[in-house]
Amino acid sequence: MTTAATRQRPAALILTPAAERRIADLMAKAPEGAVGVRLSTPRRGCSGLAYSVDYVTEAKPFDEKIETPGGTFYVDGGSVLYLIGSTMDWQEDDFTAGFVFQNPNAKGSCGCGESFTV
Repeated sequence: MTTAATRQRPAALILTPAAERRIADLMAKAPEGAVGVRLSTPRRGCSGLAYSVDYVTEAKPFDEKIETPGGTFYVDGGSVLYLIGSTMDWQEDDFTAGFVFQNPNAKGSCGCGESFTV
């Protein structure tokens, strides 16, 4: 009997090493009960959707789960279609620090860069 090999599905989102380090930092000081960090795209801002990163205490059934060296990263199941093929990075300079997204699905964004449209 031959068993068919299953091909591992690629992650919906690519995390840079800097983003993985930031997730590890967040998990190192996470509140009690946090099982990971979740990215979602709630409806808000000028363009319609925004990126939101929050601690989570439980995985939702349709979340995309990405294991990183520093902890588990979840992508909200309702947001996956807006994020497929995206890269998430962590960038810091003298004045700002935050996650930065390269999203091939975004057709536009607001002037301040806080929200996007697909």
